[in-house]
Amino acid sequence: MSYQKRTALALASALAGTVVLMAAPAAHATVVDVDYKCKTPIGDKSAVSPIDIKSVKSGGGYRLTMSFQKGVSSSPVELGKGAMSPSAVIEVGGADSGQVQVSGAPNSAAIPANTPIKISDLSGTYTPKKSGKVDFTAGVLTIKALGTTTTCTPANKPGPSLQLDVTAAGNGQGAPDDNDGGGQRRRPVRSTRPWRSARWAARCC
Repeated sequence: MSYQKRTALALASALAGTVVLMAAPAAHATVVDVDYKCKTPIGDKSAVSPIDIKSVKSGGGYRLTMSFQKGVSSSPVELGKGAMSPSAVIEVGGADSGQVQVSGAPNSAAIPANTPIKISDLSGTYTPKKSGKVDFTAGVLTIKALGTTTTCTPANKPGPSLQLDVTAAGNGQGAPDDNDGGGQRRRPVRSTRPWRSARWAARCC
């Protein structure tokens, strides 16, 4: 085979491998606009914030970080430094199901009155229970400040901000147990002839 043909085949193989890798990414993230409808102590408010969710592998799970690119809701009075504490849930779908609780640090600077509240990054840990492609979508946001609670719910049914291809511990297989096929726990077998054990003991000692 000529040098040119060998080079062409090697290049084609490399490109084919690249196509395969690109076709099945382990993670896919996108920024999604979330239309929040908020129930506040002074009435209903609404705001749209682009949200992205990122992940970092951590042991047998993933550290998720939910980021808000715009402020959500507002306060009629100034919120001093550390007066506001945010938290939220990330909805889990696809191959797995459930929720991931995420929370963030209180506001690091005072928030002026009637100004959109900038939410700090919210983080939490997700541990896969099932293997496959799992979706992560922004859920309910909770803001606690000055003894009050504001709840903001996505109203536009946003799509997932993150998709991960995960593998559950043990690949979804349970650890073996001591049950028999009928669901009954096996009992240890005991000798019904104690005299036989005594005779063997006498012989060996």
